[in-house]
Amino acid sequence: MKDTNEMEILFDSRSENEGFARVAVAAFMTQLNPTVEEVSDVKTAVSEAVTNAIIHGYDNQICKVSIRCSVRGKELMVEVRDTGKGIENIKQAMTPMYTSKPELERSGMGFSFMEAFMDNVHVISEPGEGTRVIMKKSIGKERETWITQSL
Repeated sequence: MKDTNEMEILFDSRSENEGFARVAVAAFMTQLNPTVEEVSDVKTAVSEAVTNAIIHGYDNQICKVSIRCSVRGKELMVEVRDTGKGIENIKQAMTPMYTSKPELERSGMGFSFMEAFMDNVHVISEPGEGTRVIMKKSIGKERETWITQSL
């Protein structure tokens, strides 16, 4: 399909790589001509997903995190995957203010931020197998609405 593009990166689960992940996804999405706000939203969501993989999935052990992105039409899909300990209760983990690491003074807002900044967030996880966070965002949606309303 002509309007489809994909990329995948694999990196160590080190907290200093969170910034790399944000910039890599932001660079990939530039093909959609996003607004500064759209780039910021996606970078925040990616940051939260990668941080969750490092802190909760791997307990700060050095393993691998992968990010797969695709563009289909005007939709960006970002999948952040770890092969860590997984999530026992996804519904509970996605509850605002819930954290499995209160001793680290975590806010428990990671999934809430992902849901606020992306159009769709889907979490697949198996204890002992790892977690996949799949996020989608339509790029240019606000501009199309603005243009339509201006006409």
